[in-house]
Amino acid sequence: MGVLKKFEQRLEGLVNGTFAKVFKSEVQPVEIAGALQRECDNNASIWNRDRTVVPNDFIVELSPHDHERLSPYSGQLGTELAGMVREYAEAQRYTFMGPLQVNLEKADDLDTGLYRVRSRTLAAEEPQPQQYAPQQPGYDRPPAAPAPGAPWQQPGAAQFNAPPPPAAPPAMPPGPPAPAGGNVRNFPGAGHGGAGVRRWVEVNGARHQITGSACVLGRSTEADVRIDDPGVSRKHAEIRPGTPSMVLDLGSTNGIVVDGQHTQRATLRDGSRIVVGSTTIVYRQVEG
Repeated sequence: MGVLKKFEQRLEGLVNGTFAKVFKSEVQPVEIAGALQRECDNNASIWNRDRTVVPNDFIVELSPHDHERLSPYSGQLGTELAGMVREYAEAQRYTFMGPLQVNLEKADDLDTGLYRVRSRTLAAEEPQPQQYAPQQPGYDRPPAAPAPGAPWQQPGAAQFNAPPPPAAPPAMPPGPPAPAGGNVRNFPGAGHGGAGVRRWVEVNGARHQITGSACVLGRSTEADVRIDDPGVSRKHAEIRPGTPSMVLDLGSTNGIVVDGQHTQRATLRDGSRIVVGSTTIVYRQVEG
């Protein structure tokens, strides 16, 4: 059973009883819960092969009208939402840097039925600063047009600006020469693909070598592998070479499908098929 479904079942008694009148507006607990899940996925920071860190401090901003109706129940609802985030993190093998909490706040610029989620990563020993990164409005209000080169977010999708890990991962030794044959293109930052392994992607018959620490796929001219497909966002997804290699959705409009599964992130193996828009990308890696 999915985490969201279990969260809905736990709230059934509350929604049918105490919260029955409170949630007649457009803001529903399961919508907020889904936004918190996306916030975790979009903010996930890979520290090493065994640890992926996600935010542990969340603010759900509500319109003045919705906040007034929910404030008497904010403690109970915050506890339930935090429990949902914890279960989701365990299912995805995410970890936290400090205590987990979800709080509700009033935002005067939001209309009734709209909300937005902000998050940050706080270590247990750190003092909690008051400054959060601004986020786009929530459901039913279209976000502002993205800046050039930025990925387009669908309405209601939570965005983030979590602080980076305190230390960068160690640089990998230079990779081997590119695979022979095909249309091979190096991208900026090449030279950290992992010793002894050659990696590339095949797109529409062209081969693009992966020899850097990250490879961005998208429609933008700033993408490392440019894909001319109207269903592809400007910066749609990112491949991170490693052991294992990973692909991550960069908050795209249409998402990614890896080996037949819709996902936010996935481990790649030789021959994995990544679908973005209507384009299929084949990931390849060979030893030697």
